[in-house]
Amino acid sequence: MAEPGTPTLDQLKVFLTVIEVGSFAGAARRLNRATSVISYSISNLEAQLGVTLFDRESTRKPQLTEAGRTVFAEARTVASGIDGLRAKVRGLLQGLEAEVHLAIDVLLPAGRVVDALKTFRVEFPTVLLHLHVETLGAVTKLVLDRVATIGISGPLDAGIVGIERIGVGSVPMIPVASPDHPLASAGRNPPGAGREHIQLVLTDRSPLTQGRDFAVVSSRTWRLADLGAKHILLKEGIGWGNMPVPMIADDLAAGRLVHLDMPEMRGGDYVLEAIYRTDTLPGPAASWLIERFLGQASATSATEAASG
Repeated sequence: MAEPGTPTLDQLKVFLTVIEVGSFAGAARRLNRATSVISYSISNLEAQLGVTLFDRESTRKPQLTEAGRTVFAEARTVASGIDGLRAKVRGLLQGLEAEVHLAIDVLLPAGRVVDALKTFRVEFPTVLLHLHVETLGAVTKLVLDRVATIGISGPLDAGIVGIERIGVGSVPMIPVASPDHPLASAGRNPPGAGREHIQLVLTDRSPLTQGRDFAVVSSRTWRLADLGAKHILLKEGIGWGNMPVPMIADDLAAGRLVHLDMPEMRGGDYVLEAIYRTDTLPGPAASWLIERFLGQASATSATEAASG
């Protein structure tokens, strides 16, 4: 039985690109090559390995065969390893970054942001810092598009190719409304009560979470891209919604907002992760930022454990 040949890195890159974009023509556009060149490269890869990678006949779009799915998993591992190797060497050849672009989720508590940025300015006075504030998939999109060097992102599916993730804690979220809102004045609400009232929902400006909702129970929603605007509308009695506890702690204490008792919406933790591209390892300054956010999370966990 003949042994499979050894594919080139370029062949694996073409193979992975076809899978990522979903077509040979799309891969040709992404790689700035002719579609015939893409098809020829895949055919050569199949001939070298001795297996058929794509089903080209039963569907209009190329679908992976069972052998193709196995090769895909291994090809992605090889490509990631090469990306990591190149990124590490690049880091050895480069010194301190001239600038760092940091994208943060708007739900990251302000105290954590201020702590990181103030200390960063002291530690790296020569590094220019650019700050981008987004939510959900928009943070990941900035990192994927190389607009941001690193990001502090909210929860997304972990399987986004090309992104590394490091847990940096979470922020508690609870449902709230103004004291004169029907859900607040009712005290303990029956199941389903939230569906009858306008829910204010924070939306994502990227396509990464298109068609997906997070903690939405009402059929009547107002969608906003600005957390500050949501905060204002909640205090004015226009709807109810989930908010990060650190941002509304003073409002809860002063009675401007009320923690709602809703069986279908108990709140929970909004998980935060430091992210960066697998082919672009963070430099010294960006790595320091990740460690700072990681240290904040560890300190919070230790405080909660001690108080518990």
